Amino acid sequence: MLTITRLDIDEAHALIAGARAKATEIEVPMCIAVTDESGNLIAFERMDGGKITSIQLAIDKAFTAAGVKKSTHALAEVNQPGMPAHGLSSTLGGRMVVIAGGLPVHSNGEVIGGIGVSSGSPAQDQEVAQAGIDAVSKFYS
Repeated sequence: MLTITRLDIDEAHALIAGARAKATEIEVPMCIAVTDESGNLIAFERMDGGKITSIQLAIDKAFTAAGVKKSTHALAEVNQPGMPAHGLSSTLGGRMVVIAGGLPVHSNGEVIGGIGVSSGSPAQDQEVAQAGIDAVSKFYS
């Protein structure tokens, strides 16, 4: 039997709130998605002014981070021509994202979900996603 630890809706909302606070601070309205450990969407917010093109991208960043158990920015280098994961971004119907802004959520060394953020530059998306993680880090190790 497997025992699976996953984010609940309150934790998903806390991740979004932390990310939203940073997005508000840097004055970049974002799309913010949170998935469970399997990459299934738990919660989503499109801030007023968040780009419509960023809705699916934020969801797919969270999906990718949870699924591969790594940040999406870490996948960028290995996705380049000649590298071991070249072409990764075209797999799974294009859902695999290799642009910064997707982070796995860990608890006790296990991935329990993912957060994906989009609408800013890759660096801004990464910063906002990290703020979401930081907002709940006191609950997880």
